[in-house]
Amino acid sequence: MNKKRLAAFKKMLLDQKAVLEKQFKELEEGNFHSSQSEFTGELPFDEDYAASGTHTFERERDLSLTENIRDLLEQVNHALERIEEGTYGICEMCGQPIPEERLEALPYANLCIACKQKEEREYH
Repeated sequence: MNKKRLAAFKKMLLDQKAVLEKQFKELEEGNFHSSQSEFTGELPFDEDYAASGTHTFERERDLSLTENIRDLLEQVNHALERIEEGTYGICEMCGQPIPEERLEALPYANLCIACKQKEEREYH
C-alpha cells in the first residue's frame, strides 16, 4: 500500500475515532447524571410498572451501546497502532494483504474476508 493510501486510511480512522469518542462521552455523561434509582432501574412503588420497564430497557440499551462503542474504539486504536508499526492492511491470521475494498468498508479490519469467515464459523 502506498503512503498516500495509508495516510487516507489513517485520516478515516482518526475521524472515526473522534466520532466514537464523542458518542462514548455523551453516553457516559448521560449515565453519570442519572439518579441511583434510574441506574438500578428502581422506581418508587407508586409509579407505573410500564415506566419501570421503560427505564430498565433504556438503561440496558445505553449499556449495550456503550459496550459496542468501546469495542469499536479498541479496534480503531489497534488499526492506528498497526499503521505506526507498518503492519496495517496485513491479515493478522494468514499474513496476506487485506483488500483495499475491505479496508474502505471497515478501515479497522484486521483479518481478510476468508480468515474472518473462518473465525466466525469457529465462534458459532
